[in-house]
Order: sequence, then C-alpha cells, then structure tokens
Amino acid sequence: MDWSWLLFLACPLMMLPMMFMMMKGNHSDMDHAHHNVSNEINDLKKQNKILREELHQMKNKQ
Repeated sequence: MDWSWLLFLACPLMMLPMMFMMMKGNHSDMDHAHHNVSNEINDLKKQNKILREELHQMKNKQ
C-alpha cells in the first residue's frame, strides 16, 4: 500500500487545528486590549474634565 499521499495531506490537515488555536487565542487578546483601551479613554475623559475646569477658573480670574 502506498502511503506517500499522507505526506501530501499532512501539512493542510495540521493547518486546520493550528488556525483554530491561533484564532481562539487572538480573541482573548482582543478582549483584553479592548478593556484596556476603554479604561484609558475613561481616564482621558476625566483628565480632560479636570483641565477644562482649571482653564475655566483661570479665565474667570482674569
């Protein structure tokens, strides 16, 4: 029996589980990155509010 065709199919068959594992891993990384970006945006909004209030106070002093 000729088994050489298995060598031909080995690469494509191994790529399927590898691609599945890579995609699964990327989604968890994306969720973590999205959470970090959301936190950074909220922090920047707070800083922006503080700076606007300080600017408003400085304008009122003049």
